[in-house]
Amino acid sequence: MLPGSGETAEGGSQQDSKIPAQNLQEKQALEEARAFYNNLTPTKKPKLPKPHNAITIAVSSRALFLMEEEQRVFREQGLEEYVRYQLEHENEPLKPGAAFRFVKALEAVNAQLRELYPDSEDLFDIVLMTNNHAQVGVRLINTINHYNLFIERFCMTGGKSPIGYLKAYDTNLYLSSDGEKVQEAIEEGIAAATIFNPSQNVSIQEEQLRVAFDGDAVLFSDESEQIVKEHGLDKFFEHEKAYENKPLAQGPLKGFLEALGKLQKKFYLKGMRMNCPIRTYLVTARSAASSGARALKTLRSWGLETDEALFLAGAPKGPLLDKIRPHIFFDDQMFHVEGAQELGTIAAHVPYGVAQRHKQKASQNTK
Repeated sequence: MLPGSGETAEGGSQQDSKIPAQNLQEKQALEEARAFYNNLTPTKKPKLPKPHNAITIAVSSRALFLMEEEQRVFREQGLEEYVRYQLEHENEPLKPGAAFRFVKALEAVNAQLRELYPDSEDLFDIVLMTNNHAQVGVRLINTINHYNLFIERFCMTGGKSPIGYLKAYDTNLYLSSDGEKVQEAIEEGIAAATIFNPSQNVSIQEEQLRVAFDGDAVLFSDESEQIVKEHGLDKFFEHEKAYENKPLAQGPLKGFLEALGKLQKKFYLKGMRMNCPIRTYLVTARSAASSGARALKTLRSWGLETDEALFLAGAPKGPLLDKIRPHIFFDDQMFHVEGAQELGTIAAHVPYGVAQRHKQKASQNTK
């Protein structure tokens, strides 16, 4: 070693020898990290849309993934054991839950939109909205990466209700397996539903997002259902005929149908009306001749439509939904939700309107 060369016997510089050991270790770690990242082959991920441009779907962790065993640990052993269990199993991906195939279908639509409109931010943006603690986040991230889901926005509230954050995330639809949180969201004016796993697994169209809506107390207000509850079906038919040309007020999921329609029009502009990757259905217990016109005229007055309108005149919805095979079906009546579940439909309950108030009153009277 020549004098004055600036090298030490250990191979480092004289300047490095004057740096405290801890700082030297940090410097070396930083250099190693730079070398690692410089050698990485970059993986190009889609650009996230700005929240105010996107259609934001907030999904709870228990709606997106099956967490029955984890919930059992929480109920029987408490929070600390639950967190410990999640940490011990964080490298084991959770199984798909009720909302999983719906989310995958949203991402399939996004892929087509990005091909047609590379610079557009009119896309679905999925947010994981959960009251889990941050320690559980690693397992959720690992599971999302395992299934190649594009979910970058998380909201983990550490045991507190996440409902207060929904508006801050510009949420267009909130799906949860917790009925109380869904009720809270509805009362805050946010489109929300409690999603349920079907009783059996059936195949679903992978390339086309299919969404089915009940009419009254879902797309429309509960005005007409109030007439049925208070005065019976005959008065209901008279009322609907008399007010056929007066649009119904909007229900809690009108805005979500509007958002779907906005994206459908982008495909129509590219000549894809007949093979659009989004298809919507009105599945209602109304009778077509007696009360169907008002429902259709209401949609028309909003500048909206559904691809199919199915009037069942009180017949069960389950068998028809089995033919449609939607990714999700929204209804305010639990007996319709349960009937759909039994035949393999992923159904979601919208706790809105007079039917819920009657149910709550009946529940209170039995106590």
